Amino acid sequence: MLVLHSVHLDNRIPNWRTRLRRMDYNIVVLMIDGKVKYTINDRTAIGEKGELLFIPAGTLRAGENIDGEHQKITVLFKHGPEDEQALPFLGDAQFTKYKIRNQEYIRRRFERLYLESKGDSGSSSYVVTGILLELVGMTAREFEHMEVTPIKLKLANELQKYLIAHYRESVQIEQLAALINRSSNYTISLFRELVGVSPIQYVHQLRMKEACHLLTSSDLSITEISDYLGYYDHSYFFRIFKKYTSLSPTEYKLVGTLPHAVQLF
Repeated sequence: MLVLHSVHLDNRIPNWRTRLRRMDYNIVVLMIDGKVKYTINDRTAIGEKGELLFIPAGTLRAGENIDGEHQKITVLFKHGPEDEQALPFLGDAQFTKYKIRNQEYIRRRFERLYLESKGDSGSSSYVVTGILLELVGMTAREFEHMEVTPIKLKLANELQKYLIAHYRESVQIEQLAALINRSSNYTISLFRELVGVSPIQYVHQLRMKEACHLLTSSDLSITEISDYLGYYDHSYFFRIFKKYTSLSPTEYKLVGTLPHAVQLF
């Protein structure tokens, strides 16, 4: 189980420096601005704006400003043996860094984790744990894709943006293939490699998340929601919804309106 130790915001600290010592915790660093020079065991590493750095527990680490002041958020946490099975990079014990793709979203999540970690309400610990799990999971996914070529990332991002904008419409694989000027088989393979599901499965996921929101936050009937999301065969909508949530739309609508209901998405 992941356990948060602390979150730190370094906001342009003059003459920032940390002495060389062995770290008892895993460290994830989001570089917001500027540069930092780290000594990681016996080598030098530079962290730059827009990069995410992972420093595993047991590492000898020192750090200092380089070329002026910097901004970064640093997260310290521990993990258990079961986490290494699900997220192999935690057990590799290697310093790693990469340029993050969705910089604005990642930054907002780090900032939220920092703010929630300072809270003292009963719910703060749950929110902190949820954000920590999300950020470490996203870090693991990025490491898996480090060897992916920039052109693959570009094409997958184009497909993902298109599907997010048109998820309520009928989507054909041939249409997506034409969008990136590739074959249908390549398009499906590429998307599955980088996103984890096929384009059609991704569309269903987007629709189901919206369906859950509408069932609990609108006055639309289930039939109207089905039509709105492009499922004109209402029985098919029921089957897809139950596949993704384990509940029928009617059951979800009831459960989702109860106090303290646990949302499935």
